[in-house]
Amino acid sequence: MKRKLKRKQFIGLIFILPWLAGLIILQLYPFLTSFYYSLTEYNIMSSPAFIGFQNYIKLFTTDREFWNSLKVTTIYTIFTVPGKLIVALLVALVMNKNMKGINLIRTVYYLPSLFGGSIAVAILWKLMFQDQGIINSLLAVFHIPPVQWLGSTKLALPTVILLNLWQFGSAFVMFLAALKNVPMDLYEAADIDGASGITKFFKITLPQISSIIFFNVIMQTITALQSFTGPMIITGGGPLKSTYVLGLKLYTEAFSYYKMGYACAVSWVIFIMIAVITSLLFRFSSMVVYYEDGGDF
Repeated sequence: MKRKLKRKQFIGLIFILPWLAGLIILQLYPFLTSFYYSLTEYNIMSSPAFIGFQNYIKLFTTDREFWNSLKVTTIYTIFTVPGKLIVALLVALVMNKNMKGINLIRTVYYLPSLFGGSIAVAILWKLMFQDQGIINSLLAVFHIPPVQWLGSTKLALPTVILLNLWQFGSAFVMFLAALKNVPMDLYEAADIDGASGITKFFKITLPQISSIIFFNVIMQTITALQSFTGPMIITGGGPLKSTYVLGLKLYTEAFSYYKMGYACAVSWVIFIMIAVITSLLFRFSSMVVYYEDGGDF
């Protein structure tokens, strides 16, 4: 029996070996190595020189670009996450209706997210909002003067945020699935009691899908804090660093200045931000998230 058990364990280990190797080589090793590099002065051309926490001290004390990037990333996240979830939920509520051709309509609404954060979509967005782009051409039809969407420090970041709001498909699909699972007898009981549509939405719909809302908040926050493709392709961080998110700061330090150790420090700051915000959200989730079994995470 012991031989059979050991043989089964060995076979099981063989099956998970590719995943285990990928975890160690492609995830765990780079993860730990990046922390080591963040404690060094490393420019690729020479061996890493250990300097302790000097990179982090420089980030928080003398690097004004870092503080500007932190501010831009915070604003980007604050507007992107709730904005995308509100749009996704509103569309899901409409798409939850039974109407002719609803499956085709749902597919069309999901299409933007199939492209994800691709470079092609970002280039298309840039072409649409440039000075001679489609948006300004449409404004000209109504005799409205052209707007510098990408050249204004006040409008560049909202334009980039708008791209993220447009790609709401993943959150929309999860909201739609959650709405489909809300028990209809709750709505029927509310109808008997004479509850209005707004009351049913806040007293039944939102509590029933609160776990999905919470999940979407977590995932969209993580995505927003790591944003890179949109700001990089559309504005390059400009004008005047008004769209210079932390992802761009990391990229610039690593591949423009070749300060790999410093860039790793930036990446670990992003990681710590994600870890702290996620932990706080989980800490207070029991106050706003409803579970049928009465439990929590």
